[in-house]
Amino acid sequence: MTPVEALERIAELLLRGREPVYRVQAFRRAAREISRMPEPELRRLADAGRLTDIPGVGDKTAAVIAEALAGETPRYLQKLLEHVPTPGTDAGEALRAQLKGDLHCHSDWSDGGDTIRDMAIKARDLGHEYFALTDHSPRLTVANGLSVERLREQLDVVAGLNEELAPFRILTGVEVDILEDGALDHSEEMLARVDVVVASVHSKLRMEADAMTRRMVAAVANPHADVLGHCTGRLLTGRGRPKSQFDEDVVLAACREIDTALEVNCRPERLDPPRQMLRKAAEQGVKVAIDTDAHATDQLDWQPYGTDRAAESGITPEGVVNAWSTDDLLEWCASHPRP
Repeated sequence: MTPVEALERIAELLLRGREPVYRVQAFRRAAREISRMPEPELRRLADAGRLTDIPGVGDKTAAVIAEALAGETPRYLQKLLEHVPTPGTDAGEALRAQLKGDLHCHSDWSDGGDTIRDMAIKARDLGHEYFALTDHSPRLTVANGLSVERLREQLDVVAGLNEELAPFRILTGVEVDILEDGALDHSEEMLARVDVVVASVHSKLRMEADAMTRRMVAAVANPHADVLGHCTGRLLTGRGRPKSQFDEDVVLAACREIDTALEVNCRPERLDPPRQMLRKAAEQGVKVAIDTDAHATDQLDWQPYGTDRAAESGITPEGVVNAWSTDDLLEWCASHPRP
């Protein structure tokens, strides 16, 4: 295990264990810094006891680097492997085996950490038939959201990669911000051109319940929306963030009637929606998409965090849109307006 691999593995386990975000970021920052250094230089600093001279490397990360350079499994990593729970119930694994893709993923074109090609290859290596590239829409400037021009350019890049990686398929897409009035943050042209649209609330999450309900229903009813992303907006790590207030029954009824999928977001700091809402979705026959919301290749294997919860809540493969074949999924996405 290289020092970079050890640091990234620790960051992943900290995130899974719902540790504070700043701690996760510290190990990722150290991994990023040393990945730019030649190994002989890294070893020279380690031998001199000067690893903390590297920007972003502190005492804990320096110890991990030194132990990995010595060919050892870092003690901090060993401790985490012993205590951090991993997902994978029998029912969840059975559901995971039915999934054929992932409908919510990001690349370094917006706020992801890896290239489109690297994300696609990792998804393919996990056994997927497809994954949807859903970088952010323009309004989310903090996440380097894609303008119309940049999204057009990305579609050309994806077309070239699909020729190279066939039969694996990168589905074009966008995670589009739901504006305060329920409109979607992209042009009609681009929403119509992409394969998959994930609609998510990223702002004004503390909006009054009635207004938030209307906002979400309007987005669900938009003929371009395929998936309602991380619907409650809750965060479980760090200082956390409570879920948004809205009428769950009304939103689920809209998803069922319009046939828009509810996302089961697998990110360990989100695990959204809560089990209570997932059980309601299963009881009411609402379709779901079990998505990683991955921002890096090592996050594409997070689906068990969603499949465990989905299976526990009574969701079956028939109601999971990304358990369908590529053709069936695309036919469903294109069937707007849905009955």
